[in-house]
Amino acid sequence: MAKSDVQSAPSLGPPLRLDAETMTRQEWVYRQLRESLLTGQFVPGRSVTLRGIADMLGVSLTPVREALRRLVAERALVAHGNRRVSVPRMTRVKLADLCATRAHLETFAAERAMPAIDAARLAHLWSLDAAVDQAIEDGDVTAYLQRHRAFHFAFYDSGPASAVMPLIESLWLQFSPFLRLAIGHIGTDYIVDRHAEALRAVAGQDAQSLRFAIEADVREGLGSLTEADWQRLEAAE
Repeated sequence: MAKSDVQSAPSLGPPLRLDAETMTRQEWVYRQLRESLLTGQFVPGRSVTLRGIADMLGVSLTPVREALRRLVAERALVAHGNRRVSVPRMTRVKLADLCATRAHLETFAAERAMPAIDAARLAHLWSLDAAVDQAIEDGDVTAYLQRHRAFHFAFYDSGPASAVMPLIESLWLQFSPFLRLAIGHIGTDYIVDRHAEALRAVAGQDAQSLRFAIEADVREGLGSLTEADWQRLEAAE
């Protein structure tokens, strides 16, 4: 692997366990790369080679190529003609579109899930939210991204959201690398945790308050980026 590949390659973190009996190597590579995208280990606009990824994961090019093809189809990555891939650069128009679409789909999924959230599930969601708050307090960006996603997906998965969840997951794949970049430059102070409001709305079976809390959680923070913030982020990309 060339020196430039080492410098630009993402840190993929501890590998996910490969169970040869239940998961193909291609699926394992796909899940490893997907998790890296969701935790922002790929920097928007910075390309990496297929060979660099294969070397880091200790696999051949074939499963990497197939896994990347899936991620390109999900619009999480862009393929280049020189055996490189990259996370698409974020623009202000694209960010606004992603936030609007996320807000629409996730308020729908949350409202459908609300009747299925019993006391046990509600307690579990409160514990997940507490873990999110701890990550914010610690300034642990990776933990925040993992726990924030765990909260939202556990919430939506409580209801009959099987059709909409792949769409939501695709949006998170496109959104998360930029979120990691933004937090890395701006810090965690701007994060407003709306999860508690959502959970109180569930406890009171208040659909309107639930929709407000979820939409605010999606839109706040990145929606208030200043011109100076954007200039710094665009330079980082």
